[in-house]
Amino acid sequence: MMTPSTRCTLIAPLLLTLTACTGDEADDTASATTTSTASPDSAATADEASSPTDDTPAASATETTATPATDTTDTTATTYDDDTTTTTEIPSDPFSFFVTSLVAMQELSGDPEGFGGDLRYGETGPGAGLRGADKICAAIAERSMPGAGNKPWRAFLSAVEGEDGEQVDAIDRIGEGPWYDRLGRLIAATREDILTERPTGIDPAIELDLPNEDGVPNHQPNPVEDEVDNHDTLTGTDETGRLYSQTATCNDWTGNTGTEGRPRVGHSWTRMMGGGGMGMGGMGDGSMDNWMSSLDESGCAPGVNLIEMGPPQPDSNTVGSGGGYGGIYCFSLIP
Repeated sequence: MMTPSTRCTLIAPLLLTLTACTGDEADDTASATTTSTASPDSAATADEASSPTDDTPAASATETTATPATDTTDTTATTYDDDTTTTTEIPSDPFSFFVTSLVAMQELSGDPEGFGGDLRYGETGPGAGLRGADKICAAIAERSMPGAGNKPWRAFLSAVEGEDGEQVDAIDRIGEGPWYDRLGRLIAATREDILTERPTGIDPAIELDLPNEDGVPNHQPNPVEDEVDNHDTLTGTDETGRLYSQTATCNDWTGNTGTEGRPRVGHSWTRMMGGGGMGMGGMGDGSMDNWMSSLDESGCAPGVNLIEMGPPQPDSNTVGSGGGYGGIYCFSLIP
């Protein structure tokens, strides 16, 4: 016979067991409920259940779905390529002038002798030489400073005929200034300052030796090597920035056979010889200090000459025989 104390001892474990079972069943039921509310058929019910009440602050849908605002500051500008209208970031650092280096011209042309007088660079049709030269400037600027290639670069070149069949003068292609080299040094503040033997107001450190796309004075492009004779720079231009002659542009920068005449060149660095020419074969009739118009080169064929040999050679037909490689000056319409 069981006493009341004994019955309590036996019943207590049974109650605990029943309670545990009831808990498991509750967990299964909750799990099933959770699964059913995630089904498509109950999506509307779930949305209603999640709607905010007067007592519950609403979660901001904008905060969870907003996309970053587009930056519309002056660090972006539309590219000036005729076939492109995309907007690309432009560096804020001033960089709007350089002399194309020999290395850059060799790499872009795929020829150790450079482009010669044919600067089309894939362009065709009227004005192809000028457009191609502009593309060369942009490509070299981009290599030096990422994003700078999106600036509106113009080669300082004159032509007998442009896209519209009219004469093109280099001074009218480059904007109003100011212009700065790769290191931010002033080249010239205005067009009027450009139209002097050496640019007026130019930073004294680069006045006598204009820098290449890396900001290095081009007379000694490799600082660990000796200076080289490379200052003849194609322009086709007189001392006022206008077309020099009908035969001074290598067929408007589309010819490199060596039979297209004698391209007019300026001197990127000066011999400090004052006015007057060097007088060989009628080639040196300008100031040897003039950055845009010093003499006529031998011809339009590709060629590199970095050794001092005096003026352009009468028996040569290349753009470099007087000391050069067919480099050009590049200006951006914006600083």
